[in-house]
Amino acid sequence: MNAVCWHGTHDVRVKSVPEPTLLNHHDALIKITLTAICGSDLHIYDGRIPMMKKGDILGHEFMGEVVEVGREVRNLKSGDRVVVPFTICCGRCFYCRRQLWSLCDNTNPNAAASERMYGYTTAGLFGYSHVFGGFAGGQAQYARVPYADVGPLKIPEGLRDDQVLFLSDIFPTGYQAAENCSIQPGDTVAVWGCGPVGQLAIRSAYLLGAERVIALDHVPARLKLARKGKAEVLDFDNIDVVEDLKELTGGRGPDACIDAVGMEAHGAALDTIYDRAKQAVRLETDRPHALRQAIQACRPGGTVSIPGVYGGLIDKFPIGAAFAKGLTFKMGQTHMLKYMKPLLERIERGEIDPSFLITHRFHLSEAPEAYKLFRYQQEDCIKVVMNPN
Repeated sequence: MNAVCWHGTHDVRVKSVPEPTLLNHHDALIKITLTAICGSDLHIYDGRIPMMKKGDILGHEFMGEVVEVGREVRNLKSGDRVVVPFTICCGRCFYCRRQLWSLCDNTNPNAAASERMYGYTTAGLFGYSHVFGGFAGGQAQYARVPYADVGPLKIPEGLRDDQVLFLSDIFPTGYQAAENCSIQPGDTVAVWGCGPVGQLAIRSAYLLGAERVIALDHVPARLKLARKGKAEVLDFDNIDVVEDLKELTGGRGPDACIDAVGMEAHGAALDTIYDRAKQAVRLETDRPHALRQAIQACRPGGTVSIPGVYGGLIDKFPIGAAFAKGLTFKMGQTHMLKYMKPLLERIERGEIDPSFLITHRFHLSEAPEAYKLFRYQQEDCIKVVMNPN
């Protein structure tokens, strides 16, 4: 089969690799019908995620048709159409039983590596380095899905693939980011980053009752799309972010701030130059410019929600401001199985159609071009999907 394989920084290739097979009685084999490039895939593309190996198959946003199931998989059968969550969960451990799905401690076969980096292991992830299990990803024609009796969500007839594909990651991720804000009637939510997760966080904040959403970015196409989602938009290149947010909220600041940027924040401010210099000599792994702004801007007693991926260590973290203002922080990988079915129901009811994000469609064979276009935001690219077959 053909698959998108990592070969180094800014080097992805479509190669012929062996088709997957069932390795466990809880496995399923999926013929992939649609897959996507996620913003967090770009962290791998840029060489920011450790423990990648040449030939690793990328991708964690995918869906398709069940081809074969192991004998312990009784909830799926050949021919079922499913969306596969990016986290791999056992359904039985301490964390899964508490719906803390992304913290599953049974599904990462490289748990020791994760423990060395973070103190504890977390769930295995598709296509996201050997820190998280080294599982082959879904930018391919077929995929093996471990614990298929727990994760995949069956999709009813009448819904297009592109309507439901983002249930695999970014729709639940944006929704959890908004839910973590504990939104109350009348609240104002500020969102840093108007990429795909930021766009869905904007719309999720309104679904959850926010009165106002203020979105920050500097890419015109992203700001335009955020405005279509009823957000007030700010180009962070042309303003004093903290002061402008205070002015827009009567001097108080947003009730909640969402950092949908993560570890590769851009900007021309002094701290971004500092971060790039330290990152270049490996004295810092992540660039937290957006997070610093969110902490400074958030009102006292407010919440900072962090769906943007962070991978290691950051410097100049304004812990004093966070402490003095009594901020609440909520962050982490998405607890996918908590959200997939309820959000599918919202799609079925017509409350939202996540396919509005898709600006570019490619065949899997064009993946290297698709990665470049997405990475460098060419042609007003917001979101890329690929058809493998």
